[in-house]
Amino acid sequence: MSIPRIHATPKSNMPLGEEVKPGFRTKTIATRLTPDELAEIEAAAEGAGQALSEWLRNTALRAARPRPADPADLILAEVWAVRYALLNLFHAAAQAASEGTQLLPDSILKIRDQADARKLQQARKLLEDFSASEGKERGHMPP
Repeated sequence: MSIPRIHATPKSNMPLGEEVKPGFRTKTIATRLTPDELAEIEAAAEGAGQALSEWLRNTALRAARPRPADPADLILAEVWAVRYALLNLFHAAAQAASEGTQLLPDSILKIRDQADARKLQQARKLLEDFSASEGKERGHMPP
């Protein structure tokens, strides 16, 4: 009695067990550090209770991915938007008065929409500029 053989067609050309599975990490990134830099990074990873590779991966991905706004960013964004809207409303009202016209409701809505569209970007720029100026005062640039 013979047993029929079933021939399976391989799904990939890679050796058995070496197929790339979705979601598995297959790429590496190398970098060079000074001994002091390495010590700082190792201390940060240890402080976070993570393996060095895990801490590096999480830190890099957190920096690379869009993040929800920090509450401080949101507050600064709103303050910037109020300032922007007030200054532009005062200017538009003064210009309309000098021309003998009235400030139209559409103009007010346009100013509001412009403030809303730019507020978060402007708040982050203000924070970056502030951090950069602090680094220059201390004699080094921020990370």
